[in-house]
Amino acid sequence: MKNPTRVTVRARAKINLDLRILGRRADGYHELRTIFQALTWHDTVTVSRVQGPILITGDASKMPLDHSNLAWRAADALWRAAGSRREPAGARIAIVKRIPAQAGLGGGSSDAAATLVALNRLWGFHLRRAELASVARPLGADVAFFLTGGTALGLGRGDEIYPLADLSPHHVVVAWPGPGVSTVDAYRWFTEFHARRPGGADGNGHVGGWDPERLDTSGNDLEGPVEAHRPEIRKIRRTLVSCGARLAQMSGSGSAVFGLFESKAKAERACSAVKAAGWAGVSTRTLARGRLVV
Repeated sequence: MKNPTRVTVRARAKINLDLRILGRRADGYHELRTIFQALTWHDTVTVSRVQGPILITGDASKMPLDHSNLAWRAADALWRAAGSRREPAGARIAIVKRIPAQAGLGGGSSDAAATLVALNRLWGFHLRRAELASVARPLGADVAFFLTGGTALGLGRGDEIYPLADLSPHHVVVAWPGPGVSTVDAYRWFTEFHARRPGGADGNGHVGGWDPERLDTSGNDLEGPVEAHRPEIRKIRRTLVSCGARLAQMSGSGSAVFGLFESKAKAERACSAVKAAGWAGVSTRTLARGRLVV
């Protein structure tokens, strides 16, 4: 069968339904236990067959278009996993951005995972999903999740992925203030926050099970430290709660906050309230496993 000349993949956003920091690892990263949830909201990644080296194009003003782009690194990793030692070549990667950067929504990681899926088809490598996950894992903590989707447990740096029973369908409002939060800053603030508290800077050690039927048990250990520096995040969260969210919580290292709603009408009213307050927001839905890559 002839390989395609163009492949388009939707790169979905994610939220963290639960995020616990269990301590510091020997490699300097934090040991995490998190619950990922995929959303229907997405960037779009299109790869096309061209002559010459890898070319990245995009419509976001601050998105890097060189080797520092995670999608380029994904292409390079896939190329080398297939046995080539040369620079990757023969594809243009066009990224249409909708997911904001530095928001805790995994936009860059999702673009990288979508690039792996798309180039695997374009180049005719035919790697299985487990093989792609091995390529994805070193690229970043969230990348492997986007090859699984649905609701999933992330351990280690968040790169050890274990599928869970999907969360029941929910409407989701995602809102964020203008400035983003870098992951480096979020974890530094976390360390400083807990260094001032009894027990040191290794988190609260919470290891209890996450119950999808009791979302009041959910939490994000980064939320308090980040809100201390970005109080507008707390204001967004309270706005979503006042609009009837079952759960309103910061996603990942921020700056985005999500609210889970049981009806489209409530979600739309909440999204309108967020925008009326001057913040950016979208109304989307949770996405079950098996529907991640389209």
